[in-house]
Parts: sequence; C-alpha cells; structure tokens
Amino acid sequence: MTGLPVELPPNKGGRVLSGARPTGRLHLGNYFGALRNWVTLQDGYDCFYFVADVHALTTVEDTQGLRENTREMVLDWLAAGLDPDRSTLFIQSRVPEVLELHAYLSMVTPMGSLQRVPSFKEQMRLRPEGLNYGLVGYPVLQTADIIIYLADTVPVGVDQAPHVELSREIVRRFNGQFGEVFPEPQVLLSETPSIRGTDGEQKMSKSLDNHIELAASAEETTQRVMTMVTDPQRARRTDPGRPWVCNVYALHNIFSSDDAVRDIYEGCTNATIGCVEDKHALANAINDYLWPFRERRAELQSRPHLVEDVLAAGTERARAVAVRTMEEVRDRIGFF
Repeated sequence: MTGLPVELPPNKGGRVLSGARPTGRLHLGNYFGALRNWVTLQDGYDCFYFVADVHALTTVEDTQGLRENTREMVLDWLAAGLDPDRSTLFIQSRVPEVLELHAYLSMVTPMGSLQRVPSFKEQMRLRPEGLNYGLVGYPVLQTADIIIYLADTVPVGVDQAPHVELSREIVRRFNGQFGEVFPEPQVLLSETPSIRGTDGEQKMSKSLDNHIELAASAEETTQRVMTMVTDPQRARRTDPGRPWVCNVYALHNIFSSDDAVRDIYEGCTNATIGCVEDKHALANAINDYLWPFRERRAELQSRPHLVEDVLAAGTERARAVAVRTMEEVRDRIGFF
C-alpha cells in the first residue's frame, strides 16, 4: 500500500507530528491537553497525526478492543475538527518503515540516554519486575515516528519536552555518523488549562475513572458532574465556600460565561448557592459546550466505513513519505 506517487499536502509553516494511543473515546482532559491544539495547528502547519497502536503494546496486554478503540478515538478527532483534507491521519502499525528506522536508530542510542528519561524512571518504579524492552526503547520509536516524516515541530506539554530533547540527541548522532538526513525536531509548547478529574485531585484519566467523555450523553455528563468532589470544608449548605480550592469552580472558568463565573464565586463565598446548584450549572455549561461536537460526531458515526476510508487515505500519504525517507536512509548507511 505504498501508493506512489501520492499527492501530499503542502508544507506550510513546517511539519507537525503528534500521536495518541488508541484508548477509545476521549475525555475533556484529552481535548484540552492535546486535541484542541491539534485542530488549531492545521491552520499554519502541515500536520501528521497518527494512531499510536504499536506504542500501545508496551502497556496493553489485551488487544481485543484495539480496533474499536481506534475507531472511537478517530471519530472524536474528526468531530473535534481534524480535517483529512488539511491533515494526514494515519495508523502507526501500517507504516512498517517506521519500525525499520527504529532498529537503525537503536544502534546509535546509548542505554544511558534512555535511562535518564523521566518516563523510564517512572516505569521502573511502577514495574520493577516487568519492564519490557518496548518501554525502555519507547523514546527511540518515538523518534522514528517523528523524523521518518521529516517533521520539524512536535507539540507537547512541558512534561514531554525531555522526550523530544532525546529525539534531538538521537538525530544529531545519526546525522553525525551517516550524514545530514533528518531535521532536529523542535518542541512547540502548548498552554493548556488544568483539567482535574471528578475526584478533584488527580489529572483526568480513564484508569482512575475520574473522567468525563466528550461523547457522553447529556445525562451521563450530568451524573458524572454530580459526583464531583467540592470544597471539603463546606460541610453544610449554609457554610461559606472557597471556590479557589474547588474543582467545580475551576471548570466553570473554562465552560461558563464570565458573568456566570462571577455569580458563582459570589454565591459560593456568601453561601447563597450550594454545591448541588453549582454542579447542575456546570453540567449544563459542559453540555452546551459539547453539543456541537456531539451532533457532529453522531452524523459522522452514521457514515459507513468513514473512519476506515480516512485512515486508509492518510496512511497511504504517510507511507509515501516514509518510503522515500528510508530510501535515503539506506543509501546513507551504505546498504547494498
């Protein structure tokens, strides 16, 4: 499925590369943490966004739901505004050249560099007896993902910046040994609002079951919001609240109007509104915000084979780039 020659999207302000593991339907944290930024970047960059299904194997033992999770996630991408005519949306595992490049990059990557990555140290703590090679070599595969498409820009949060810096180090080593092939990818830091989960403490996460899905129904969203932890010192309806420590109020700042935020702040601190009223107001605000997304998603979901067609076309475009890159890589290395 190389599909050469393939018409590629024009290079605008540079080429962006990012991806996400297929975990199924996305939640508010996923949207504000990455997806919203991806949509915006389409206006100024040549964007490549991929389903990181190979990366998923480093931590997922049961792959039975992998296909359905991919479909659900990509539906969220499309409903949120990722446009297959402006971005290349594709499947990591359908570009075997990236795994070949991963092997070559591993030959120029010292183990010491991998062991210094913060995520390696975290995985060692979480999996002292079950750390697999895929987790150790994760940054090398990530580097291959970026540079095989000659991407020069990687949108990440501050916590992911060390991974991109290691990618830059690997690129310098490869280019130094075999000649200039790859650009050094640059970090594009994105400012995102802090989205805590319904527990009010941890980052929103499916594994912690403290998330609110983008594609949830209005009723499901309301049920989730009503379970949210509020100010622990406000034991009674008549107790004055402290909105500055309350996650419900924090989310109002994202989803509610400025006037509503002011009213809620005053009502909470003066005890003229209670937490139940506050939560109902937030649920309504979130549902209003997500209504266009949910309408769009329902329409997209009604189209048979849409996701499959989008990913097939995007993967063909992505692989066309990868094939050309690897022809140069093999030539520079000196293979017969």
